[in-house]
Amino acid sequence: MTGRTIATAGCALTLALGLAACGSSNSSSGGGGSTSSSGGGGGGSVDIYSSLPLQGASSPQTKAMVNGIKLALSQANNKAGKISINYTSLDDSIAQTGAWDPGQTAQNARKVAQDSKAVGYIGEFNSGASAVSIPILNQAGVPQVSPANTYVGLTTSEPGSEKGEPQKYYPTGKRTYLRIVPRDLIQAKALLTLMKQNGCTKIGVANDKDTYGAGLARTLLYASGQSGQKNQIVSNQGIDKTAPNFRSYASTLKAKGVDCFLFSGITANGAVQLMKDVHAALPNAKLYGPDGICESGFTNPSKKGAPADVTKQFQCTVATLNLASYPGGQQFLQAYKAKYNDPHPDPYAIYGYEGMKLFIDTIKKLGDKGTDKSAVLDALFATKNRQSVLGTYSFDQNGDTTLTDYGVYKVGSDGDPTFEKTIKAGS
Repeated sequence: MTGRTIATAGCALTLALGLAACGSSNSSSGGGGSTSSSGGGGGGSVDIYSSLPLQGASSPQTKAMVNGIKLALSQANNKAGKISINYTSLDDSIAQTGAWDPGQTAQNARKVAQDSKAVGYIGEFNSGASAVSIPILNQAGVPQVSPANTYVGLTTSEPGSEKGEPQKYYPTGKRTYLRIVPRDLIQAKALLTLMKQNGCTKIGVANDKDTYGAGLARTLLYASGQSGQKNQIVSNQGIDKTAPNFRSYASTLKAKGVDCFLFSGITANGAVQLMKDVHAALPNAKLYGPDGICESGFTNPSKKGAPADVTKQFQCTVATLNLASYPGGQQFLQAYKAKYNDPHPDPYAIYGYEGMKLFIDTIKKLGDKGTDKSAVLDALFATKNRQSVLGTYSFDQNGDTTLTDYGVYKVGSDGDPTFEKTIKAGS
């Protein structure tokens, strides 16, 4: 469900410095526009933005996120205490690819960085996009909260990160980025736990060579060594995401006797064709994916996803759980249905909701200081034992959440990912 890729390190640094972008410079408006409230009560007003890919395979998830954001804002009457909140939804994707774009992401971040009233940025959906936007927002001191990123290198130097991470994303030396989903070290452990439960003995792993995919693959190797499963991963290879097919690669997996295969990447980077070719070569192999392909854009044939004969053997992990199982899940579902007439929203809706609620509650507690982005940032990092719809959580000094649960999904009769169980992999 939640996808995450990368621009090259050089491109990200270039964008962070505000130089020529590495991609399109299309308009950054879209996906719901802005929601505002007229000032009142003398509290002033602030601007909060989201930046998400509102086109392509991830759009069912991201549009649900925007709905969740707007729901939280409407419940608060567009205010945090006496401070009015103006919300603008930005699109970091482009129509040509249906995926997030480095140039568009940089443009979004620069727009927010230049807004003197901006105190919050909800994004990105893709870890690679955050590698672009974090340095730009960091230089402007704008607090950023991701509802979806999992790549370890954005916040830590844990195995799976690259040289210079995470310091290179924070040119000011002060952290400005937090996330409300568990990072990939926890997801890797969840995936390995799942494959062990399913009796996998020879695991093949392919990654899309982008930040999220390659990083998760490295993290899987590290976590497998810790768990005693290292020898079970018999192949770990980067693929050319633009290749017309992967039949030759699938043949190498067959020669190695692979009985379980995992693609570490996002849907837009060749996931459907890769899984089709691996399934054709290994029709009995169990298939797995992380949050990058745990979405209907990969699982549903009607949305150009993989065929049903492939996905019937597919399972994936994502930080979202069965919405009804969250501490505030039932109330959230009732409110979402009342506002949008949709009783079954994508689970990512609740992460958009919590992202905005976190900003609203933080600003409200600050009172008159709620219009000061520096005060908002410090208060976010000071968040401890927050009682939220997701459960009770805190942020550590890196900006990582203390939440650790991952959901396991299979493909339902409607072709969409369906929650199966929770894996408590721990950190």
